[in-house]
Amino acid sequence: MQPSTPKGFSRRRFVGLGLGGAAALVGTTVLQAAQAQANTPTPTPHDMGAMSPDSEGEYDSHTAAMLVGAVDHERNGFDPMQMLVDWDYGSQTGAAENGSAIREYDVSAGDIEIEIAPGLFFPAWAYNARVPGPTIRCVEGDHLRIHFANYGSHPHTMHFHGFHPAEMDGVSGEYRGAVNPGDSFTYAFDADPFGCHLYHCHAQPLKRHIHKGMYGAFIIDPLEGRPPARELMMIMNAFDTNFDGGNEIYAVNTVGHEFMRRPIPIKVGELVRIYLINLVEFDLINSFHLHAHFFDYYDTGTTLQPTSRMIDTIAQVQGQRGILEFRSRYPGRYMFHAHVSEFAELGWMGFFNAVRPEDYDAALAEVGLDEEWDYKSTHGSAVEQEA
Repeated sequence: MQPSTPKGFSRRRFVGLGLGGAAALVGTTVLQAAQAQANTPTPTPHDMGAMSPDSEGEYDSHTAAMLVGAVDHERNGFDPMQMLVDWDYGSQTGAAENGSAIREYDVSAGDIEIEIAPGLFFPAWAYNARVPGPTIRCVEGDHLRIHFANYGSHPHTMHFHGFHPAEMDGVSGEYRGAVNPGDSFTYAFDADPFGCHLYHCHAQPLKRHIHKGMYGAFIIDPLEGRPPARELMMIMNAFDTNFDGGNEIYAVNTVGHEFMRRPIPIKVGELVRIYLINLVEFDLINSFHLHAHFFDYYDTGTTLQPTSRMIDTIAQVQGQRGILEFRSRYPGRYMFHAHVSEFAELGWMGFFNAVRPEDYDAALAEVGLDEEWDYKSTHGSAVEQEA
């Protein structure tokens, strides 16, 4: 597939353009925030499903600033809402000498065009035809075999954060190095330490391979497991649509403002656990802020005790990650977003929809989810899969 021609549009010049000029450049994906609110009457909010016009003004104002329209997830081949709970446990093919499970995974690299905002397409390099790539999940001590095949147009690797031998490090120019187009390699190592980790391509130029989409979550569950919770995987990412070294779209799990359109259903009182990873290129720092709640934070997830308690904002540099845990006290829609206004306005903003247990089925149906999604979000641990 030939990459689409980069558009001559920079987010740094966006605020200096008239609304009409910007619309001509990005089509239906106009970001109707700063210029529109300054020079025109407040736009009429478009349909937000259960977001009532009688809701608090915060919903109306942020709705007006959203990316307009909806992304075709079926055409993309992946859905950000499903990515929250789409754990890849691989296949258990036996046991190692020490009794640990042997897990085998198949991962491929390739070129694919994805829709990152309504009507805005990006020529990505991807693992398993999705951005982010599959969420590889296993148990501490499992012996992993990741069979990697490169069907793309450039050399690629898989570099895992964690302990492993040097020859399995997936660094271009070292040991096996980059895997050329049409070639393959098997990464084999033991899962260690437990925590919230990541993998990404480490071929040169590194910043290009990351910003084009070559990354994914790598979750290693502790042997004893963690307390039962509703678990969600969120990768904070961004896209430089005109390749000028600055991002035009920011998101969680790739599609800008997806969780504004489809608030994530949770139950009042239940423990919610978020595996949060920052993989934004070109910006030095990213953040996560949760409205009307406080959470405990486990830096890198390598401890069973929080490293920070009762906070509502956490910052991460690229490649940093951690686990957030919180409980909702009251029903309602609660915003989460980067505490950088530009990132939020350009797509990195969403809602949790906290409901009473008796209303949960309706909350799932409202955003196109079902019992399977509910089950995967509450039974995600690989320890449970091995039991």
